[in-house]
Parts: sequence; C-alpha cells; structure tokens
Amino acid sequence: MNKSEIHSVTEFVLLGFPGNWEMQILLFSLFLIVYILILMGNGAIVCAVRWDQRLHTPMYILLGNFAFLEIWYTTSTVPSMLENFLSESKTISFAGCFLQFYFFSSLGTTEAYFLCIMAYDRYLAICHPLHYPTKMTLQRCYTLMSLCWVLGFLSYSLSSVQLSQLTFCGPNIIDHFVCDMDPLMALSCAPAPVTEILFYILSSLIIFLTMLYILGSYIFLLKAVLQVPSAAGRRKAFSTCGSHLAVVCLFFGSLMIMYVSPTSENSGDVKKIITLFYSVVTPFLNPLIYSLRNKEMKAALRKVMGITSE
Repeated sequence: MNKSEIHSVTEFVLLGFPGNWEMQILLFSLFLIVYILILMGNGAIVCAVRWDQRLHTPMYILLGNFAFLEIWYTTSTVPSMLENFLSESKTISFAGCFLQFYFFSSLGTTEAYFLCIMAYDRYLAICHPLHYPTKMTLQRCYTLMSLCWVLGFLSYSLSSVQLSQLTFCGPNIIDHFVCDMDPLMALSCAPAPVTEILFYILSSLIIFLTMLYILGSYIFLLKAVLQVPSAAGRRKAFSTCGSHLAVVCLFFGSLMIMYVSPTSENSGDVKKIITLFYSVVTPFLNPLIYSLRNKEMKAALRKVMGITSE
C-alpha cells in the first residue's frame, strides 16, 4: 500500500438517522426543540445559581457547574447532528471527527466525575451534617470541580491522539451520528489491538470506579435516611436521593451497555439509541430532576424569569 492510499481519507460520512427527506425534516425539528429545551433548562440553572446569593453554597454551585457541563456535552454532538439532517453529503472533516470524539469523550468523563463529587456532597450533608460546613467549604468545592474538569479532559487525550494516528484508506462511512471509538476502529486499514484494548480498559475503569463510588455513597445515605426520626424528613431525603440516583442509573447504565458489555452483535440503530440516552436524554432530564423538586431552586428560577410568587 503506497503513501497516497494510506492518507486517502480526508473526511468521513456520518450516516446518522437515515430516511427520506420528510423524515429528516421531522427528526431535525424534534432534535432542535430538544436541544433548545436543554439549553434553556440548564442555562436557567446556571443563571439562577450565578445571580441568586442564596444559592452560593457548595450543593448549588456544583449543580450550576453540572448544568454548564451538560450544555457543552450536548453541544459536542447535537449541532453537528442537526446539520447532518439537512445535508446531502453528511460529511465531517478528518480533524473535525477526531475533535468531536475527544470533546465528546472528555465531557462525558467529566460528567461521571461530577456525579461522584455531587454524591460526596450529599453524603456529607446527610450523614455528617454537623461537620458539613467545615468539610465541604467553598474552597474545597472549587478545588474538586477544577479536578473534575482537568482529569476529564486528560483521561482520553492519549487515546484520542493514538486513534487519530491510525491509517484510514477507505471506506469512510460511519454508521452513527457521532464519531466514536467503535466505528472509527472499524474503518482503520490496519488492526490496532493495543489502542483498542487500552481504550476499553480505561473506559471500564472510569465507569466502574465512579459508579461503585456513587452507589457506595448512596448506600450510606440510605442507612442514614432510615435513621431519620421524622417521616417528613425521610420523605424529603428519599425524594432528593431517589431523583439523583435515577440520573446516575440512566447515565451509567447506557454507558456500560455501550462501552463495557460486548456490543459487536448490536445493530447500528441500537448503538445510536443507546448513545442518545447518555448524550441527549440525560441532559434533557437533569434540569427537571434536579430543579423542579427543589424549593430553593424553583424560587431562584422564578426570580430569574421575573415571576413573583404570591
């Protein structure tokens, strides 16, 4: 194989969700509405935390940063998906594809780390309420958030570079709506087992360790909640923890199906639907789950939108 053949691929074709033109317009409209709602919901949380002094506490600062992260996580895939619906060629440049893979993987990893420190924050608040103000200071909160962002963007930097160095000599068709590891590895001219194994070992470690930490935190939370003497207090704690745990199960469940369990037998359509769960559905539900059941956040959101309560 000569050099020109090795470097013949300069762009990839993202098939996305195939269908006739009417179907493409319908899907474009649907995902555009969902994307706008994600931006509005998470953006409202960011503004509420930023402008309401009562929310300048570690729990709400974490929630505001998490909402900010969700905006960028969704933006790493949905705008290109929307463009794809209206495009005839459905192409993405070589560099653009690997940049999307890097940001999509990094932001998803950062979200997993954020869910860990949010679980840690709830654990301290419920299990050690007297020590909470000294253990979760604003300085420690900002330090933990900074670590999440830094580690999130470092985790897949090596894998992204290794993947971009592989040779792609055709075909260049990706049966997905996002540039991800499996479809890109399938298009490589030469097998790269080391790169693939390292990626899945890293993914499995990140997913399992963060999930086990979160589940462990919620087990301790459950024990503490069951010891609360007030029935109203138990209901409030169960309501808060249950909604948070629902997000965790949806996010990590779909990640495990995609990156830990064998997916070679799954069709392309199944993989797309699984990816939609952790990349679009979770960011869409988070504002509802984290905000609508929280009196302080609802009051702050009304204040941001200029709605006065009677």
